[in-house]
Order: sequence, then structure tokens, then C-alpha cells
Amino acid sequence: MAFDARILTGVGVLAAVVEAGNFARAGEALGLTPSGVSRAVARLEARVGVRLFDRTPRTATLTEEGRRFYGQVMPLLAGIEEAAGEAAGAAATVAGKLRVNIDPWFARMVLAPNLQRFLGRYPALSLDLVVSNHREEMMTGVDIAVRFGSPDGASLVARKILETRVITCAAPAYLDRRGLPSTPHELVEHETILFRDPQTGRPFAWGFGRYGDEFEVDVRGRVTTDDPSTAVEACLAGQGIFQSLALGLERWLAGGELVEIFADWSDETFPLYAYHPSRHLPPAKVRAFLDFVKEIGSLRMNEQGFQ
Repeated sequence: MAFDARILTGVGVLAAVVEAGNFARAGEALGLTPSGVSRAVARLEARVGVRLFDRTPRTATLTEEGRRFYGQVMPLLAGIEEAAGEAAGAAATVAGKLRVNIDPWFARMVLAPNLQRFLGRYPALSLDLVVSNHREEMMTGVDIAVRFGSPDGASLVARKILETRVITCAAPAYLDRRGLPSTPHELVEHETILFRDPQTGRPFAWGFGRYGDEFEVDVRGRVTTDDPSTAVEACLAGQGIFQSLALGLERWLAGGELVEIFADWSDETFPLYAYHPSRHLPPAKVRAFLDFVKEIGSLRMNEQGFQ
């Protein structure tokens, strides 16, 4: 017999009648008329195929079959109520395990240094991080995914967290050795460090913009990577010029270990999005993580004036 979800409604009415002792008082508790309660019980009896109550004008008592049915379904109903209560608690309490699939740049440059701060706020929460820059199946087995770039999946709910500038930078050692290019077009004469687009497998194009004038420069480099730590360390060591998200580079720029070049040509921005699979209100642990990601990202950018 196929499950009929209306049985749950009937079982709820059944429980109210047993507790109240008659249809009238059960109706008052449920906000139904006595005839409405009677019809609901009749539908349930028709569905299960047995008479559940012996009725008199003033009382309703369970039949033998009714007592057996009531004894079997009430533990199940209690389990449903308990599960609903736990779900409601999850919507209000930041606890349990939060599974996140997150972009490597943000994970290493921004989130990792702030993990203690986040988990310190929520001692009942644990974090399971999958670090990946691929989008295929990024929601598999996780509660939320975080990626740079514009959304491209209509089946997921996307929430923009922030936008960061795209900047061009180099180490002072490189600029001392090769000189400071005066315009972006001179980059064709310089060594660059290229960052691979995980979607295309090709290096990201280097774009520049100022006052609505936008163009790309066809740069060349002998180092291409998809790992942010490798790219930054190579740039710090003087390997070449690197075009990067400003978010995550604050400490090196503030300390002079990296120098921003072409600041007047850095109008381009790149968004950070969070994805979750349902349009329903996400659990509290997801909302807390999203708020924290926005908080630390915006704070770091504002502190250094790079947003």
C-alpha cells in the first residue's frame, strides 16, 4: 500500500481525540469543529480499514483495533515530533558539523588565519573543509560552497558575499632587477606568473581598466600554477609580476614585500559567491559561516583600502 501523507493528519487528530476524550474538546484543541474532527477520523478509519473509536454523544473510546493502532503509531509520531524539534534547533543553534567546499585562495589567504576566531565564537561547532577550485559536484556531501567568479549554475542558490579588486604586483627585488613598467602594455617585455582558470584549464587573461577604458594584455610567463601559495611565494621571491585578487595580499602590500603597480588601471573587480542547494532558510550554522566570511573579507579589504 502506497503511503498517503494525509494519514499523518489523521493520526494527529486521533491523538487529540484520545487525549481530550471526545470530538468536541479535541476540536477545540485543534481549532476544528466537532464535525471536522469526525470527518478526519472517518477518513483515517477508511484508509486503515478498521473502526478506531466507539462513539457516544459525550465520549469517544478506542476500540481494540484502535488501541493496537494507537500503540503502534504514537512512538512514530513522537519520533517525527522529535526530528522536527531537532531541525528547528538546528535552524536556531550554531552547532554540529559544518561541511564547506571552498576556493583555495580564500581558504588559505583569508579563512585559515581566522579559523580560531570563528570556532571560538561557536564552541559546539566543528568544521570540515574541502579545498577545491573546481565547480563540478562542488555541493556533493557539503552544506555550502564558496567560489570566486560569477554564478553559472541555475539549480543552486547563489549569494554574493563581496567583491575584491584585481591588482598587479611585484616584489621590489624584481623591479630593481627589471625596472618598473610604465604602462600595462609594457608587460609583454616582462616575466609574469600566470594563474590557471580551473574552468578552462588556461591562464586567466590580464585585464586593465580606467575610466571605462578596458583592455587585455597578452602577457607571457614561464610559470603557470593553480595554487595560490605557489604563485605568491614565487612573486615574493622575485620570479615575476603577478596579477591577483587584492583580498589576501594585504600583509605583503602593507609591509612593502609586494608593490602594487598600475594602481590607476585597476578598476576590475572579482566577486565571491556562496552556494547552497535550497531556497529555504539555511540552518544557523550556514548563516553564521556566511556572515563570518563576509565580515573577515570586508574587514581585511577596508583596513588596507583595497576594496
